[in-house]
Amino acid sequence: MNKFLDLEKELEIVFKDKNLLFQSFCHRSYLNENPQFGLFHNERLEFLGDAVVELAVTEYLYKKYPKQVEGVLTSWRAALVNSKMLAQIAEELNFGEYILLSRGEKKDAQQKTKSYREIIANAFEAFIGALYLDRGYKTCQKFIEKYLIKELPHIIENKLFNDAKSRFQEISQEKRKVTPTYKILKEWGPDHNKYFISGVFIGEKIIAKGQGSSKQESEHEAAKTALKKLKWD
Repeated sequence: MNKFLDLEKELEIVFKDKNLLFQSFCHRSYLNENPQFGLFHNERLEFLGDAVVELAVTEYLYKKYPKQVEGVLTSWRAALVNSKMLAQIAEELNFGEYILLSRGEKKDAQQKTKSYREIIANAFEAFIGALYLDRGYKTCQKFIEKYLIKELPHIIENKLFNDAKSRFQEISQEKRKVTPTYKILKEWGPDHNKYFISGVFIGEKIIAKGQGSSKQESEHEAAKTALKKLKWD
């Protein structure tokens, strides 16, 4: 585990409890091949970190933009905390070098598959969860502002917050006076490599389907397809 010393030096953060740091990078698949590891996988830390990231981003937006309406702030937050953005930041921080994976998952990592991008995004959240437990909320805030919220000006300038789901909802409400809903139609695969098919509905009518390696991604793809199908794009 000496390699994690390099990560601490790079991030200028020293963990009091090194086991929290190690666990935050331990994927479920690693324990299947290394049951003697002695620590749990990182999913509980991911659960905690997800909440910390959302709170830190929400608090920043609330204080930084006191005159901005709730709907816009929600869109900006969604653009920052989605798995694609978290995976991008984790890659920039070189987290992929530290994630403990099974041999099979390492092959996916080398090919940068969707499954791997989901794993590295989850590792980012798990790291934040571990950091919260070890160093507290203020340290997490500073870290999130330094590495994640720095992307906000680029998101606003290029209108990257206006994603397919937001556009489809906005146009649907304007044209049909109805807010679209999403349902998971099918899911398959092991917990660490699941895939989903979502349907987007206007009322009871299904408009389109989308597939992805997360529920969020499948819903986004369904919205993109629906925009094209209805010629609302």
